[in-house]
Amino acid sequence: MSETAPTPQAAQAVPLVVNIQYVKDMSFEVPNAPRIYTTLRAQPQVQISLDVQARRIEDGQSRFEVMLIIRAEAHEQPAPANGGGEAAHGIPPTVFVAELTYAGVFTLTGVPENAMEPVLLVECPRLLFPYARNILADVTRDGGFPPVLLQPVDFVALWQSRRAQSAGTVANA
Repeated sequence: MSETAPTPQAAQAVPLVVNIQYVKDMSFEVPNAPRIYTTLRAQPQVQISLDVQARRIEDGQSRFEVMLIIRAEAHEQPAPANGGGEAAHGIPPTVFVAELTYAGVFTLTGVPENAMEPVLLVECPRLLFPYARNILADVTRDGGFPPVLLQPVDFVALWQSRRAQSAGTVANA
């Protein structure tokens, strides 16, 4: 039985290729260490912000860098009003701040111009997300806290929300 090599047309039929994935930027800080490790009595409240950005690497080329930008900021549970420190003023102390920019370089081949934005801002981050999620969980766990486990993200809704905001900004201009 002989194997046939793929035809050049079959090799070019892949519209989305992941060239590389990497940590572009990462920081983890515990501004109230070491005190926070001895005073933290409950799991901290974590606020997550997530953004997706994409840019063409070189003009006229079909390679793009897509970045998934995640910020996790944790604060102590609000303390009773008779306590001291930041909590007495309504600002719960910061437990940790983790910031991660996880990126990938993608080559898009044969993707129509009107489909570029959803591919770059929905499909590409969908491929990056599981890796970024694991990195954030490992960093927070290795920092001495319960791991931050991001829930699945609806990148379609995120993209549609961003489009609606930009359309509103243009309409109000």
